[in-house]
Amino acid sequence: MTAPLLQIESLTVRYPALAQPAVDALSLQLAAGETLALVGASGSGKSVTARAIMQLDPDAQLAGTIRLDGNDLLQMSQHQLQAVRGAQIGMVFQEPLSALNPVLSIGAQIAEALLQHRSLNAAAAHAEMTALLARVGLDDAARMLKSYPHQLSGGQRQRALIAMALAGRPRLLIADEPTTALDAHLRRQILQLLRTLAQESGLGLLLISHDLNLVHDFADRLAVMENGRIVETGKTTDVFQSPQHAYTQALLAARQLRLAEALAEGAAPALAVTRANCHYQRAHGWFKPATRFTALAPLDLQLVRGETLGIVGESGSGKTTLGLTVLRLLREAHAEITLHAAHAPAGVRIDQLHGHALRQARRHMQVVLQDPFASLSPRMTVAEIIGEGLRIHQPELDAAQIRTRVIDTLRDVGLDAEMLDRYPHTFSGGQRQRIAIARALILQPAVLVLDEPTSALDAHIGAQVLALLARLQREHGLAYLLITHDLTVIRALAHRVLVLKAGELVESAPVEQLFSQPAHPYTQSLLAAEHLQVRAMES
Repeated sequence: MTAPLLQIESLTVRYPALAQPAVDALSLQLAAGETLALVGASGSGKSVTARAIMQLDPDAQLAGTIRLDGNDLLQMSQHQLQAVRGAQIGMVFQEPLSALNPVLSIGAQIAEALLQHRSLNAAAAHAEMTALLARVGLDDAARMLKSYPHQLSGGQRQRALIAMALAGRPRLLIADEPTTALDAHLRRQILQLLRTLAQESGLGLLLISHDLNLVHDFADRLAVMENGRIVETGKTTDVFQSPQHAYTQALLAARQLRLAEALAEGAAPALAVTRANCHYQRAHGWFKPATRFTALAPLDLQLVRGETLGIVGESGSGKTTLGLTVLRLLREAHAEITLHAAHAPAGVRIDQLHGHALRQARRHMQVVLQDPFASLSPRMTVAEIIGEGLRIHQPELDAAQIRTRVIDTLRDVGLDAEMLDRYPHTFSGGQRQRIAIARALILQPAVLVLDEPTSALDAHIGAQVLALLARLQREHGLAYLLITHDLTVIRALAHRVLVLKAGELVESAPVEQLFSQPAHPYTQSLLAAEHLQVRAMES
């Protein structure tokens, strides 16, 4: 038999600050041309394993063997490892905007990788960069090489990062959550690209993901991790058809939720938006006239108390623009916005308010953002973060009253009072998102705008957050405007759905009808792109 490209035996990874090993006696192997998906919840040890292969964590204490083409990486010196990284092992990181240097052009960054690992003159390097961009599906190489990361879309940035990882012609490619921030169409495109590269070039591809369903079509084998250990491994089809371990079964079931309850008859209105639209002036140079770009074509929406309206579409479809329009956070956006809250059941025209009156009204419309780590101030304690809204909107409350309200709200989202004086970095992703929800909930809003509330979380933790949101909606009569590219989240929580494409509303339907009888070809394509998740939920 041919020796495996990568062979890991009894790998243990310890950190001085942790009592238990982050990875415990892990063994796996990967053949050339094969795609192995390493899956599990956040904190299971997936990314730690990837960094251990590259030896990227200086504090990590490693034991066991990691052989690449028969050579034990753990026995190499730092000088030898420098020659391996990039040249023999490439890595694609989760968030390309963070992984790419914002002050260097894409061409400069790919050229740096080429010069580091291959001896090419300027002409040969330019030809190789052009070939790499074409290989990862980026057209107009001249423009791409001159572009900076912020000038590219999420899918383009991820493709550029893959091109950089391929520049040294590695034998092993590690992709650590390479599609987390992308919509369904782009996720499948990137995963298909990685799989094709592995098959055509004989690369070994180690694909790290928290979503079992996502890797179904793209991995030859699966290895499932829990608490630093491999609990199940096998061919992808075998694991999906007959998962043996209870943890694998739980991961598969986590994306099959339906949490939304039927709406009460005659539910009171919560929000009405008429002709929401947004247009930008797009400049084309000094001597060319600007053109009008439509980010959001006029549309209407209504919400009643206890209802969730899902807003879906791929990246650039106008989902977040709509949310910001409703919140009156875009100067270029316009809409008639009527909010029905406890203090004004007959409705208040939010779009006609300004200054102090607008700020006071905003307490009744709160937002939970996509990435809780980015949206929570690292310099504030949990007590300060959650209580900040009360200090602004209810200045008559004293410190003791604010602290009592904060504790009550923490308990409402499943956290306890001992967390009050800790900082966000000390919590898990799921705990941070609960803190973000508590920050919004403490003002007792009528409407919550949820912008990708689970996309930064693994399936297991995401399911817990969705269950929390469903409970809070039942108990408080909250109306949700749920913005997401994940149709499984829509299926779990939404009552009705608006589908956006290139800023235009192409379909509006109850969630059951949308999933069973999508009318528009674009909606059908979105469902097809996530057919595994849909099928899993319906089975």
